[in-house]
Amino acid sequence: MYKVKVNDTIDFTLDQVQGVFRKDNEDLTLDITEFRSGHYHLLYKNKSYTVEVVSTGDQHKTASIKVNGKVYETGIEDRFDRLLKELGLENAVLQQAADVKAPMPGLVLKINVVVGQEVKKGDSLLVLEAMKMENMLKSTAEGIVKTIHVHTGDKVEKNQVLITF
Repeated sequence: MYKVKVNDTIDFTLDQVQGVFRKDNEDLTLDITEFRSGHYHLLYKNKSYTVEVVSTGDQHKTASIKVNGKVYETGIEDRFDRLLKELGLENAVLQQAADVKAPMPGLVLKINVVVGQEVKKGDSLLVLEAMKMENMLKSTAEGIVKTIHVHTGDKVEKNQVLITF
């Protein structure tokens, strides 16, 4: 079962059981035809609707959907999203640090972390000298340092992976 929110004002549950859609535990009789990728024709209660998926945000499970020319912002939660929220962990997945890459070519002056170290958002990771300026690279989120791919004194290229979390 999914919880759906439309334009932050309309809430309902949506489920599909044996090919039948159910909204708030009531069967929906829908006739849906995809006539072009992301474009649908829908018949519901003898009314015709043209539906287009304008954009999606997979990580946040959101979508902008245009129905007969009007755009609706939607969000959807499944049972796992609700469980993470109940446990207070809804943002844990989203705030994990990504690999740190060199923003420009330069020279590694100092490494401020070690493998296995837990870092918080904003912690200083390393100092990179580029164009005679020292640039402090900081963590964008929480994480644990898995691998440090460079050493002090190494020359690095733009987009080279420096630290993996």
